[in-house]
Parts: sequence; C-alpha cells; structure tokens
Amino acid sequence: MTGLRIAASLVLMLVYFAAPGYAHEDIRAHAACKYCNMDRKVFGHSRMLLEYSDGTSAGTCSLHCSAIELTANMSKVPCKIKVGDYNSKNLIDATSAYWVVGGDKPGVMTERAKWAFEKKTEADEFIKKHGGKGVTFYESLRAAYDDLYADIKTTIERVEMRKSKGWSICDEPAR
Repeated sequence: MTGLRIAASLVLMLVYFAAPGYAHEDIRAHAACKYCNMDRKVFGHSRMLLEYSDGTSAGTCSLHCSAIELTANMSKVPCKIKVGDYNSKNLIDATSAYWVVGGDKPGVMTERAKWAFEKKTEADEFIKKHGGKGVTFYESLRAAYDDLYADIKTTIERVEMRKSKGWSICDEPAR
C-alpha cells in the first residue's frame, strides 16, 4: 500500500507542477513583450497573444503593446487574439471577453487601464470595487489607440525632465 501512496503522490505532484506550465505555454514561447521587454509572466493578467494566418505569433504584455503590434503588422491577418483574464491569468478570446476601461488600478504601459475578464460577473465586481466602464473588445482597442498619444507624450516629457536635471539618458552609447 505504501508504494501505491508514493506513486499517487508523485502523480499528484507532477500534475500540480506541470499544469501551470502547460496552461501558460505562450509565456514559454514569448517570455518578454516584443515592444517593451516586460516579463509576460509577471503581467499574466494583462498579457496578450496574437496569432496570424501565416503561422506567426506575437506576445505582448498588454493591450497597449498589442495595439502597436497590430499597427506595425497591418498586412498580416490576425486569426486569434487572446488576452490574460485579469483574475485567473488564463488566456481567453479577447474579442468575446468582458473589458473594463479605467478605474483606480494603474494600467500596464498606459495611464488608463484596460482589463479583460472571462465572466461578466467578474467584470461587474471589478467595476463596483475599482471603477471603470464595461466595454467591448473593439471599444477597449479604440481606447488603447486614443491613449497612445497621451502615453507617448508622457514618456517624451519624462525624458525631457530627466535631461533638464542633467541625467544623460539619450547621450549614452547603445549597448
């Protein structure tokens, strides 16, 4: 009986430790965001995976970086657009997800947050607790494009402020 318990324990441990890796296979293929180099595992709740008709794919940390990806590859046909569910971090279909734009939680790569939920009840609970507005995928994508200007402007202003303080940000040689 002891041998059976050991075997059962080993099987349970294998399932426990192997399942999370299997569930997030996209992170193995795309560990860092293609655009900002952020760790996609750390940002599992906002990461996205775009799969194209030519068999290629791109992994990003957020809708912000996915908007850049879609713009940079307008000639490619996106067949699947997946996003990390805010709560479970599992990839879900971005076009059928329940999106929340805004609220009091800081966004990823943007001032105005955009979060996806698999279940409407979870999106509604988030809105009650943190604010924001429930929207469709296309409305959240529009918000991402609208916010790109403000986000880029903020980045440039931060660089200018640092330069004014004597920090050598842009004068350093590339590595």
